[in-house]
Amino acid sequence: MKAGLELRMGQSLAMTPQLQQSIRLLQLSTVELTLEIQQALDSNPLLEVAEDSDPTEAESEETSPTEQDPGAKAGEALLEDRQDKPADENLVVDSSWDDYYEPDGGTALSASAPGDGDYDPFATQSTGEEDLRDHLLSQVHLASLSETDRQIATALIESIDPAGYLQESLEEIAALVREDIPEVEIDEIEAMLHYIQHLDPTGVGARSLNECLLLQIDQEHGDDPAVANARALLEGDHLEAIARRDLPQVTRSLGIDREALEAALRLIQGLDPRPGLSIGETQADYVKPDVIVTHLEDGWHVDLNPEIAPRLRVNQTYAGLIDRSSRGDDATYIRNHLQEARWFIKSLRSRNETLLNVAREIVRRQMDFLEQGEIAMKPMVLREIAETLDLHESTVSRVTTQKYMLTPRGVFEFKYFFSSHVGTSDGGECSSTAIRARIKKLVEDENPRKPLSDAKIATMLGEEGIDVARRTIAKYREAMGIASSTDRKRLI
Repeated sequence: MKAGLELRMGQSLAMTPQLQQSIRLLQLSTVELTLEIQQALDSNPLLEVAEDSDPTEAESEETSPTEQDPGAKAGEALLEDRQDKPADENLVVDSSWDDYYEPDGGTALSASAPGDGDYDPFATQSTGEEDLRDHLLSQVHLASLSETDRQIATALIESIDPAGYLQESLEEIAALVREDIPEVEIDEIEAMLHYIQHLDPTGVGARSLNECLLLQIDQEHGDDPAVANARALLEGDHLEAIARRDLPQVTRSLGIDREALEAALRLIQGLDPRPGLSIGETQADYVKPDVIVTHLEDGWHVDLNPEIAPRLRVNQTYAGLIDRSSRGDDATYIRNHLQEARWFIKSLRSRNETLLNVAREIVRRQMDFLEQGEIAMKPMVLREIAETLDLHESTVSRVTTQKYMLTPRGVFEFKYFFSSHVGTSDGGECSSTAIRARIKKLVEDENPRKPLSDAKIATMLGEEGIDVARRTIAKYREAMGIASSTDRKRLI
C-alpha cells in the first residue's frame, strides 16, 4: 500500500464542557440543584445571587451580549451603571465580628448559652423527637420509684420492641437484672411489668396479641357493654376461629348470639394491635415542587417555583477589575471565572426553560386529570413529549426524573403522568393509571359482605369497553395494596 493524504468532511457532536454542565444541571433534583448552585457561588467570586430589592440588575449577565469575549470590554459593559457608586472602602457597617463571636472562641449569640468554658456551640442539638424507648423512659424518670424499681423498669423497656411487645421472658430479664441486683425476684419483675403496661401508649409491654388487646379494653373501654364478650373472646383464644370466619363455632363456645358477637368484634376492631408504632421518630419528607400549576379564569397556568430558581448574576465589581488589570495572572483568573459564571447562568436558564416547556406540555395533555381526577388520566409516553417539543427522548427523561409539580390535586412527580395504555373495545386507549383508579373505585363501592373478585372486576370493566385480563387486575390490585376478595370480606 502507498501512503497518501485524504480529505474527508463529516459531522459529529462534541461534548463541550458547557454542554456537559447543561446536561448535569438538567438531571439534578431540587435538593441537588440547590447544593450545586451553592457550590458554584462558593467557588466562583464572580457569581452572586441578585437581591430582590434590585431587580434592574438581576441576571445582568443574561441580558448582556453573549458574543462578547471576556476582557476589558466585558468589564466596562458590566460596570456601565455602577460608575457612580461608592467604593467598598466607604462602606459603613453597623456591627462587628466581636458582636457575634467572642475573641476566645466563645459565642455571644445566645443569651441562654452557658457562660462557662464547657459550653460547646457545635454540640448536637436534639430535634425534639423520641422513639418508644425514650417515651417510656421519660415516664419512668418522672415517677417516684426506688432505684431498684427504676433499674428493673429500664431493663424491661430495653426488651420491648418498636411495636410495643415484650420480646424476652421474665426469667431472662431477671437473670440480666441480677448482674447488678443479685437479690431481685421474679415477683418484682412481674410487678414492674404491670406498672409499665399502664404507661402510655396503652397496651405496651404485652407478651401476646391477646394480652395487648385485653390491656386496651380494660383501660379504655371499661364502660362498653360489649366488654364482657370481647374479654371472653380474647381469653378463650378464639381469634383463629374468627380468622377462619367460623362464627357459628365462636357463638356456640361463648354461648352468645350473632348480634352480641358482632358487637364484641366491633370493639376489638377499634383497638391497636401495634401500639408502639404510634410513638416514634417520624420525620416528614418535604418536597419542594419545581413548578406550580394554578387554574385561573383564562385556563391553566404553569410557572416555575421561585424558591428553587434563584436569580443569579455576575458580580460587576470583580468583573470591572478586568479593565484595570488586563494582563497577568489576576486578569486570567478573573476572565476564566467570568466565563464560568456566564456558562453556569446560561445552563441554569436553559434548564429552567426546558423544565417549564415540558411541564406545560404535560399539563396541556392532562387537563382532564386536573379537572376530573385519576379516572380521566390519558396514556402518555416520553416519546410524545419529545416529538412535540423537538427534544431528544433522553432529555425528556432527565427533565421528568425527580421533578415535582404542585397542582390543585396535590404534588406529583413528572413521571406520574406517564403511563402505559390498554386498548378499548372502540379502538381507543385507556391509561393504566385510570384503570387502577377505576378498580379502586369499584372496590370502595362494593358490598363488604360480598366483595368483588378479580374476574368480576374484569367483567365489569369489559362492560365499560376496557379489555383487561384477570391477571392484570390482580397485578394492579396488589400494586395498590388492596387485599384479595377473600381477605376483604367482612364479618360484620
